[in-house]
Amino acid sequence: QVQLVESGGGLVQAGGSLRLSCAASRRTFSDYALGWFRQAPGKERDFVASISRSGISTKYADSVKGRFTISRDNAKNTVFLQMNSLKPEDTAVYYCAASVASYYAVQIYQYNYWGQGTQVTVSS
Repeated sequence: QVQLVESGGGLVQAGGSLRLSCAASRRTFSDYALGWFRQAPGKERDFVASISRSGISTKYADSVKGRFTISRDNAKNTVFLQMNSLKPEDTAVYYCAASVASYYAVQIYQYNYWGQGTQVTVSS
């Protein structure tokens, strides 16, 4: 069992930045690929970014490529999402998730554990 707790969400103006963090409870944190998803009101949960177990490989949704950066610190059991040049359409609840996949994972069904989410609101 892995417990994930997100933090760092909030209200920011368009063009601003936020850094989300997700702390995991499990010592074998490096056994999991990690990902960030987001869900806007009335919409499906969408893939944002994923990072492999080692942190070497990453994958991004086209909508955030070049603006968001996913990273991880296996020593601190934490994954991060640095979000720059934020847009109003980035407004959503952001979820981190852990997958037993050995590489990065982009599909919801590939993830075994989920956090409770953190709200990100970007004002225009």
